[in-house]
Amino acid sequence: MSEQKKSGEPREHVHGPGCEHDAGHGDAPSRAVGKPAAKPVFKSLKLVGTKDPGKHVHGPGCTHDHGSAHAPTHEHDPGCTHDHGPEQGGHDHGSAHAPAHEHGPGCKHDHGSAQGGHDHEHGDGHAHADGAACGHDHGDGHHHHHHPTPKKIRPPGYRAAEGGGVALQLDLEGALPGETNDHGRFQKLEEALEAHHGVLDVHIRRDQGYAEVCLHYNPKLVNSAALLATAQRTSAQVARRYKDHTWFVRGMSSADSATAIEHGLTKVKGVLSANVAYASERLVVEYDSEEVSLKDIESRAKSLGYTLEVPSHGHACSHHAHGGGLAPLLEMPLVVASGVLLVAGWLLERFAPVPALVPTVVWALSILSGGFFAIRGSVKSLLQLRIDIETMMVVAALGAAVLGSWFEGAFLLFLFSAGHALEHRAMDRARRSIESLGALRPEVARVRRGAELVEVPVAQVQRGDRVVVRPGDRVPLDGIIREGKSSLEQAAITGESMPVAKVPGDEVFSGTVNCEALLEVEVTRLSSESVLARVVDMVAEAEAQKGPNQRFAQRLERTVAPLVMIGAVVFPVVLVLLGTPLKEAILRAVSLLVAASPCALAISTPSAVLSAVAAAARGGVLIKGGIYLELLGKVNAIAFDKTGTLTVGKPKLLSTAPVAGVTEEELLGTAAAVEALSAHPLAHAVVEAAASRNIKPPAGSDMEAIHGKGLRARIGTDWVDVGSLALFAGDAVPAEIQTLVDRLEEAGQTTMVVRKARRYLGVLGVADTVRAGARHVISTLKQQGISRTVMLSGDNSRVAKSIAEQVGLDEARAPLMPADKVTAVREMGRTGSVAMVGDGVNDAPALAAASVGVAMGGAGSDAALETADVVLMSDDLSRLPFALSLARQATSVMKQNLVISLGISAVLIVASIFGLTSISSAVVLHEGSTLLVVANGLRLLAVRPKVLGSTPLPSMGIEPAPR
Repeated sequence: MSEQKKSGEPREHVHGPGCEHDAGHGDAPSRAVGKPAAKPVFKSLKLVGTKDPGKHVHGPGCTHDHGSAHAPTHEHDPGCTHDHGPEQGGHDHGSAHAPAHEHGPGCKHDHGSAQGGHDHEHGDGHAHADGAACGHDHGDGHHHHHHPTPKKIRPPGYRAAEGGGVALQLDLEGALPGETNDHGRFQKLEEALEAHHGVLDVHIRRDQGYAEVCLHYNPKLVNSAALLATAQRTSAQVARRYKDHTWFVRGMSSADSATAIEHGLTKVKGVLSANVAYASERLVVEYDSEEVSLKDIESRAKSLGYTLEVPSHGHACSHHAHGGGLAPLLEMPLVVASGVLLVAGWLLERFAPVPALVPTVVWALSILSGGFFAIRGSVKSLLQLRIDIETMMVVAALGAAVLGSWFEGAFLLFLFSAGHALEHRAMDRARRSIESLGALRPEVARVRRGAELVEVPVAQVQRGDRVVVRPGDRVPLDGIIREGKSSLEQAAITGESMPVAKVPGDEVFSGTVNCEALLEVEVTRLSSESVLARVVDMVAEAEAQKGPNQRFAQRLERTVAPLVMIGAVVFPVVLVLLGTPLKEAILRAVSLLVAASPCALAISTPSAVLSAVAAAARGGVLIKGGIYLELLGKVNAIAFDKTGTLTVGKPKLLSTAPVAGVTEEELLGTAAAVEALSAHPLAHAVVEAAASRNIKPPAGSDMEAIHGKGLRARIGTDWVDVGSLALFAGDAVPAEIQTLVDRLEEAGQTTMVVRKARRYLGVLGVADTVRAGARHVISTLKQQGISRTVMLSGDNSRVAKSIAEQVGLDEARAPLMPADKVTAVREMGRTGSVAMVGDGVNDAPALAAASVGVAMGGAGSDAALETADVVLMSDDLSRLPFALSLARQATSVMKQNLVISLGISAVLIVASIFGLTSISSAVVLHEGSTLLVVANGLRLLAVRPKVLGSTPLPSMGIEPAPR
């Protein structure tokens, strides 16, 4: 695929209420410790919103606007020309700028995800205040949700189309917020756009690392400006009309309930699609808001016997987990009653001198008790003209009873209902394992109000509020420490076993434990936006992202059920024609019906997926879906980014090499003046080195990023260039500069050439630090069967090869631009499944190109949570072997479950056809296989990360190069 062309001057941008940018800034200015607050007072605490019944507590029925004003601590001045695209190799720069820059009409920032240069990361400084500009759908009165931090919307652009010509690209998130695939709402957008004159084709394109709406058009029939206006107007119209919504589903008694809900809701006029994840009890509906309302959908679900509940962020289970109809309350008691009646009937028949009618009546009551929910479900299915597993079981039991085999019929429904009850409890255990993560978050926060502390429900705490966290307490919301120093235990978020030291300016996460001293924290995210809440939401919804094994099982189950019913009708007819007595023929047909019922198949993969994803989350790894779990299990090659992945991403200046006639102070001071305008790690290294030597750099201005190469800025009236040799391509670089660059790079350092007013001043050399234990991680991965490990770096080849040799990688490829990284990943993918490990921001295109994208440090990175398929929540590379091992175990368990369920069914089908098994035997083996696959899946909950040995490596073994 061709890379996106730069389209002229970046659009002028003003941050305001409608701005979609997440424009906080990471480093010093926004984290500076302010004026010391008054000493905390723990007397006269007021309890707000929790005890007084007259107070209002925000919940699912609340319709209040929860936006909050923002007060960014970082300002950009109108003259700023920073390019804020991701780092793409070479000498690139980051985000935080001097605190005198304000976004305004004159701002020339490029806020897209362009192709290199300066990496400008937006943090959480800007809150979204709902008002006239709010574009959220608030549903029908009682449907309430908290507003997440708005996602960054990339500007539209034009690139070469895949089949030739040119195509318009729109960010899918901007066109249809929340849409991720080409079904449902996107199909409506596609139809609307293709109806316009000159539009040839519309589809989703992902070659830039994120989803775009790609419009192929004929430039002879429509000009680009008119097309862009039409596309944006049409997208807005479609987004307003076609929406999606998620609910908890209460009252599901089996996996068949999911099919019944999907079938019933898709018949409603205006519903585009309905998808139910049975294991996590979630329903996602795409609908036409002009044809149907949320209340209509809820009413339809209620008529089917199910209750829909709007989920709260950070909760994996319904608030009314035990209030979903009769099933949760009566299921096990009815199973026990059925078993008691079954045994009672058998004892009466064998040992009591009673008429034959008595045990028959007792067994009939056992059938009604054990089959209560199955009979109810089968009636619903038949009313929808569907045949499912419950229908098959009920027909089999009634068939046996009609032929006088009342015991067999009762025994069948008793075991069937018992199996379902145990299955529900097992799945509930997996759900509760996920919910336990959310339970780590306190329900109230101690908020500073002047000199007092007031206890406030976390849902009512706003950004900018200051909360006090006492030693031993859990942090209630994500924020930044403003007062105090302490150590925090972050195992719930990152999986790290040891407490992490925190000082003012450091970020803390909801659910972590303050171990030592009092902290005062400024809230940066609402409770619904916290890392913990987002992790719980993503884990709970992971089942909806079905992998190949899960989709295969689902397709097979839906195909098998009606075929088995047809076979059960035809089979006895054939037997009778062949001379078999009618009763025996029907009993063998009933046995066949039991044997071929795909109960175990239906639950074989959801149990494994939910358990594995829950175990991964507890171990500090977020896996976003069953499909990624299976893909990770197949990986045989891994590509690694260098900076921030294999290295810690905190380089230090090791060498200053001025040319003849230039002092070190002049060289370093000039470079620091330019680098002070950026917060990239390389820039920090230069600025910190200048400060440590008491060098005061002059003021720089008009900084410009040169993609993937370096920086240009003005000092006084002179232009200064700082970057790699690539920045000076086409110029006559002096031999002395080339010699200095070669010498420093041979020493394993990244070089930056400094030129002022066309005069070359010298070269700076910086080096990063290899992560402790990186070599052991690579060794462990190779022991796990990873056949190929490759580094993809934007740095120079000498540095890349030096680091690759230290950590034991097979190959290093450098220097690479973003397009080159994508090409390299795709080339590796031709020989097998490949994973790409990066930071989730600068490597987005390469992450998308890989079979599985793995991002590190997700706890502190919104971008990592959004862009990657698998997220290592801490900056701990040792979680990668754990994730790979767990994925392989889960894939193996899914395959085992498929073999068990299909194998036992196949044996029973053959035995039933030839009359080699009774109904009772078929029932025992059939239900036993269902419980076996559930138990096999649940054992993944016990998987824990192994502690890998680690030997800290020196700073790449590099010393300052000789002068």
